[in-house]
This record gives sequence, structure tokens and C-alpha cells, in this order.
Amino acid sequence: MKNKSFLKEEYKLSWNYLKECKNYIWIIVGIFFVFVLIGYFIPAPESIKIQIMKFIQDIVKQTDGMSQLRLINFIFLNNFQSSFFGLILGAGLGIFPIFATVGNGYLLGFVGAMSVKEAGILSLWRIFPHGIFELPAVFISFGLGLKFGSFIFQKKKKDLFLYYLNSSLRVFVFIVVPLLIIAGIIEGSLIFLFG
Repeated sequence: MKNKSFLKEEYKLSWNYLKECKNYIWIIVGIFFVFVLIGYFIPAPESIKIQIMKFIQDIVKQTDGMSQLRLINFIFLNNFQSSFFGLILGAGLGIFPIFATVGNGYLLGFVGAMSVKEAGILSLWRIFPHGIFELPAVFISFGLGLKFGSFIFQKKKKDLFLYYLNSSLRVFVFIVVPLLIIAGIIEGSLIFLFG
């Protein structure tokens, strides 16, 4: 019973802080989709194209021949790391989450354009299930990171730093991590079954 009320209280605090951060999360969502469109419609310079292709090939090599469980684990850990660092490194004026959002958005747009070129517009539906849980988790983490970086512009810097840090970590544990677990299971299973 004690555990139940503890969890209930933690979730309540998490959702309250999430509401407090909603404008920052929407900023991240906006930046992300602007760069998805840029990545999709504006052809990448050759040097960037080579770097992205190398990055994709490296991931394909790393995951080649993995069992379903190892794939799920690999995807979860990758998403966990980028979400966590996006949140924590946001303390530096929110710069890291913005750059990470730009990079992720551009990469998704680029991959989407390549998929359409290779296999037609319907190929985008294959990408869609991968982001249902992963993208909200990443948007929340990066939005929290952006809010975290705003402590420096406030009067009670130390108090707000600790409040933002504690509240962000609570949301990360109780909301982001469960989303990332579900995302890892869905993505890992889809990649294992359909390639």
C-alpha cells in the first residue's frame, strides 16, 4: 500500500512538472519538424551525405545478426543515452538539446527522402511505428533539458538548478524510461521480424 501511494505521488509530481515544461517541449517539437522538412526537401551537400551514409552503415553493421532481445537492448540503450544526455547537458544554457534536436530532425528527414526515392512514398509507413513512443520520450527529455538551461537566467539560480534537476530526473525515471522501454520492444521486434 505504501509503495502504491509513493508511486501515485511520484507520477502526480512528474505530470505536474511536465505541464510546467510544455512550452519548452513544444519548442523542441517545432525545431525537430522544421529540420525534418529541411532534411527531406533540401538535398544534403555531398560531404554531409557521406557522413550520414557512413553513420547509417555503422549502425547496420553493429546490429547485423543480433537476436531480437539484443536488438531491443541496443535500441533501448541508444535512446536512453541520447535522451539522458539531452536532459542533463541542457544545464549548459539548453544548447545541447537544441543541437541534438536539429541533428535528429535532419537525419530523419534525410532517411525519409532516401526511403521514398528507393521504395516510394508508402515506405514512410515502415518508419512511422518506430517513432510512436521514441519521439515523445526524446521530445520530453530535450524539452526538459531546454527548461533546465533556463535556470541561469533566473534570480534564485541554485534553488532552481536543484528544483529543475530533481523534477527532470523524476520525469525521466517515471515517464521517459517506460516510453523508451516500449519503444525498444516495438522497434527491436519490427527490425528483427521485417529487417
